[in-house]
Amino acid sequence: MPARPQRRTPEAQLATGMDALRIPEIVAICGSTRFMAEMADADRELTWAGAIVVRPGCDMKTEHPLWADPMAAEAGKQRLDALHRAKIRLAHRVLVVNPGGYTGDSTRAEITYARELGKPVEFTHPEASTAP
Repeated sequence: MPARPQRRTPEAQLATGMDALRIPEIVAICGSTRFMAEMADADRELTWAGAIVVRPGCDMKTEHPLWADPMAAEAGKQRLDALHRAKIRLAHRVLVVNPGGYTGDSTRAEITYARELGKPVEFTHPEASTAP
């Protein structure tokens, strides 16, 4: 009796597909949205080096009509958190932007999630990092 073909995980299928398509390294940037300018700097450097960069796209600490309504803001925050976790799943590695060593609760949760997935996690300021 022939052996049953092994089912490949979605992650393995994605990795094979990205390799076949010659997709460059994907880096997910994490960090507090108070560091949006620093994230943009890291994005620029990584993009210049040939990486695809995914990072937070909304700074909800800055007023905007999209999240002016508190109920819409809460639903939006949950959506954005799920979207960022998807970005982490898609990425080859994670870069935590943490000037001054600051790593907030949300970022710590993202670091934990990335590590659970086996993603390498690096810090812009590793000497000051207090993240797990």
